[in-house]
Amino acid sequence: MSVFYSSVRFLLCWSLFSATETICFCPDSFILLSEWFDLLLPLPLCLSAGTLVVNVAQTFYQAEENHHITLEWTFTPKTLSSSNIYIFCQLITDQKVSVLFQLHEGVEVSESQDEQFSGRVQFDKDVLREGRLRLDVSRLRTEDSGLYLCEVNTESGSSSDKCRLNVTVRKDQDNRTNTTIIEPEKPGAEKMNVGAIVGGVLTVVALILVLIILRVLVKPRNLWMKKKQEAEKTPNISEMEKLETTSTEGDEELQKTLQETSCNMCSW
Repeated sequence: MSVFYSSVRFLLCWSLFSATETICFCPDSFILLSEWFDLLLPLPLCLSAGTLVVNVAQTFYQAEENHHITLEWTFTPKTLSSSNIYIFCQLITDQKVSVLFQLHEGVEVSESQDEQFSGRVQFDKDVLREGRLRLDVSRLRTEDSGLYLCEVNTESGSSSDKCRLNVTVRKDQDNRTNTTIIEPEKPGAEKMNVGAIVGGVLTVVALILVLIILRVLVKPRNLWMKKKQEAEKTPNISEMEKLETTSTEGDEELQKTLQETSCNMCSW
């Protein structure tokens, strides 16, 4: 590097001096011109070799709630060792400033991360030596919208760049919360409801009538069977006649009940 620098200095000085040789020639002037180049020449060489430049891959991001997105920055020149990298990324909104990501000497500092991003930011360490910073933010929220500023510090200097993220509410959720779905009533639905009520009432009445009929049939028959058993123990003509009369009366009462039931069903 020193040989190259000396050669460039000599050629530049000699060329300039040769251009002015017809005007004047003085060894002291050549030495003075050489000293000026000693001061001016290293300046552009340092600026071109050591200035760090950070650029964001995309200036604006658009995403929906609960989705994920990858924010990416690039920086040049590339660093030789990740232990010499210091990165600080933050979210800036009108309400507050939140720490998104911090890297200190190549090690992620999760303690400084804001609770808002806890467990939702993944850092791709493999591409860091390539001069790329990739941060994957998952399960996006509407409060993640804002300006993201990332600053990188290396042995080459310090630089930063920013991008903006806008997170919107999911369309299906927005329609579900803000729209009330009213289904039109089907024609004849009211008549169907009335018919169902009437059918239920008739069913209950029929069950009640069946219970009454069973009670009327069972009670006289049990009474007749009881008297018949007693008559068999002490046979008597008068007792047998009474049993037949009781049985006949029970049948007549049953027929009468059935007729009343039929009349009631006709009225319904």
